[in-house]
Amino acid sequence: MTPQEFFKNDRFADNVGIELTEVKKGYSRAQLKITDEHLNAGGRTQGGVLFTLADLALAAAANSHGTLAFSLSSNINFLRASTTGDILYAEARERYTGRSTGCYQIDITNQRGELVATFESSVFRKSDPLPFQL
Repeated sequence: MTPQEFFKNDRFADNVGIELTEVKKGYSRAQLKITDEHLNAGGRTQGGVLFTLADLALAAAANSHGTLAFSLSSNINFLRASTTGDILYAEARERYTGRSTGCYQIDITNQRGELVATFESSVFRKSDPLPFQL
């Protein structure tokens, strides 16, 4: 099983339309094309959509070590608006990995390479093995 197949089981992210495009040890990239159904009442991408995009990228990067990881805390900063037709990319990078914890930085950019949001998260790693290895 590949990481992409495993994370198709994240039904919420899958229903939102997020595609996991790359996974390496401590790194992942996901993308989402914004449609009208992703918008808030003000006509901009709803914050929860951005959080979900970043959270899936986090999950893939954190779980890339082959054991189950869960988020302990996450913080998002919204920097630039996006709307219908934009393609958003979330790149997760491992900043620290310890015996049972990790810290990640996720940048969300648009198709022009402009920074839309930043997301930071810490995770706890359990000893449960995952059905894929990188």
